[in-house]
Amino acid sequence: MPDLSEEQHLWQQGYRCVAGLDEVGRGSLAGPVVAAAVVLPIMDHVPAALLDVNDSKQLSAQQRQRLSDEIHQAARGIGVGSVSAADIDAIGIAAATRRAMTQALTQLQDNGIAADYLLIDFLTLALPLPQKGIVKGDCRSLSIAAASIVAKVARDRWLIALHSDYPAYDFQRNKGYGTAAHRQALATVGPCPEHRRSFGGVLQTPLPLPAEHIV
Repeated sequence: MPDLSEEQHLWQQGYRCVAGLDEVGRGSLAGPVVAAAVVLPIMDHVPAALLDVNDSKQLSAQQRQRLSDEIHQAARGIGVGSVSAADIDAIGIAAATRRAMTQALTQLQDNGIAADYLLIDFLTLALPLPQKGIVKGDCRSLSIAAASIVAKVARDRWLIALHSDYPAYDFQRNKGYGTAAHRQALATVGPCPEHRRSFGGVLQTPLPLPAEHIV
C-alpha cells in the first residue's frame, strides 16, 4: 500500500508543497489522457479517511468515487489536466501525457498552490522544479496514488457522458479501452471523432463518422 515515506522525506528537507502526479487513459483507444496533481498537507501519518487510497486500478468504481471525495476534502490543492484524442494523434501519447501533467500543475497554481517538488508516477517533466519519477509510484506514494484516483474518476465521468453521443461503442462501460465489444464496434461502424486514429487498435477509415451515424 502507498504511504507517506517519500513525502515525509521531502518535508524534512524543507519542501512544503509536494505534488503527486499521475495519469489515466494512456492505453485507451478513445477519449483524452487525463492527469491530476495532488498536494497533501504535511502530516505524520495517513489519516483514517485516506487509509484505503491505492493505485486506482486496484479499486472498484465505488471505492474510487468515495476516495476521490475524501481526497478533495483532505488535500491542500488539486489540479486536473487533459489532452484530447486529436492532440494525442498530433503529438503522440508520451508528449500528451506530459502536457496533461503540466496542465494539472498550472491549474494547481491557478488555485493558489505552487508545487515546490514533484513526485511523478514513472515520468519526469521538462520543468524547472525538483522532481522524482518513481516506478510504480501509485503503489508507493500516497500523493501519487491520490492523483491516480482523482484523474481516473474525472476521466471516467467524461467517458460516461460521452456515451450518449456515441452509444455504439459503450463508452460508459469500457471507458474507451479496447474490449472485445469495443473492437467489434470499431470493425462494424469505424471510429468516431473521439477515437485515437494513430493507435493500432483503431480501424482506419477516410473520415471520422459523425455522431448521428453512430447509434
